[in-house]
Amino acid sequence: MNTSGRNAPATVISILLFVTALLMATLLHRSGILLGLVLPGALTLGAALPPVSLLMARQWEKAVVLRFGKLQAIRGPGLFAIIPFVDDVTAWIDQRIQTTEFNAEQALTKDTVPANIDAILFWQVHDPERAALEITDYRSAILRVAQTSLREMIGASPLSALMSERRLADQQLKEEIGRKTADWGVAAISVEVRDVAIPSQLQDAMSRQAQAEREKFLEAANIYARNPAALQLRAMNIIYETTKERGATILMPSAMVDCMNPGGIMGLACAAAGPASPALP
Repeated sequence: MNTSGRNAPATVISILLFVTALLMATLLHRSGILLGLVLPGALTLGAALPPVSLLMARQWEKAVVLRFGKLQAIRGPGLFAIIPFVDDVTAWIDQRIQTTEFNAEQALTKDTVPANIDAILFWQVHDPERAALEITDYRSAILRVAQTSLREMIGASPLSALMSERRLADQQLKEEIGRKTADWGVAAISVEVRDVAIPSQLQDAMSRQAQAEREKFLEAANIYARNPAALQLRAMNIIYETTKERGATILMPSAMVDCMNPGGIMGLACAAAGPASPALP
C-alpha cells in the first residue's frame, strides 16, 4: 500500500527544475546577480517542492488531508496537490476488499464442549473519513472484534449446530461483526468458518458413545422384531408422551389405529407366543 504518495511525475518535474537551475547558474554566472544567482536559487528551491506537494493516490486509495490539524479533504485517486508544511496526509486508506484470518481456541460451546474454530473475514472500508478519524488502528480493531464475536457465537451454540449449520453461523458472524464495525466506516462483506475441531480425546469418547448407541438401537430392534406386541405398546407410549407434553394433535392412518387397538395387540401377542394348543374334549 502506498504510504507516502511518491510518484514519477513529481520526481521528473523536480529533476527538470534542478537541471535548469544548474544550467542557468553555469551559463549566466557572469550576467549579474539576478540571472546568475537569484533565479537559479529560486529554481533549485522549486525543485525541492514537487516531491512534497504533488502526491498521487492509486485507483483503490484515498488520502486523508489535514490542514493545521483539521480535516481539509479526502483526496484521490490520481494526482493531487497539497501545501507543504501546512497540509499533512495522515492516512492512506486502501478501499479494496481485505481478508482477516481469526480463530478461537479451546472455546466452550453451549453444551460445554471445547472447540477450536478457524474462520476468515472479508471486509472493505466504505468511509475513509471515519476509518481515519474514528479509530486509531481499524485493522487491529477488526481482528479483535472478529475474535470476540466468534467466541460469543460459540458460547451460544451447541456443538452439533456449529458442525452442521455452517452457513447459518457464517451469516450470524457477518451480521454481528458488521454491526460493530459500521461506526468505523468498515463493512463486513462475508465470513467463512473454515474448520471446527475438537480435542482428539473428546473425539474418541464421542465415537465410543455413538458406537454404544448404535449397538443399543440394534439390540432394541432385535427385541421388537421378536415381540411385535412390545413394538405396538412402545409406539402407543411415544404418541401418548408427545401429546401429553406438547399438546399437539396427531393424525394417524386408520390402518395404524386398528393395529393399536387392544384386540389387535392381544392378537399380535398370541401370534408371537406361537400356535395355541388344541382344546381338550
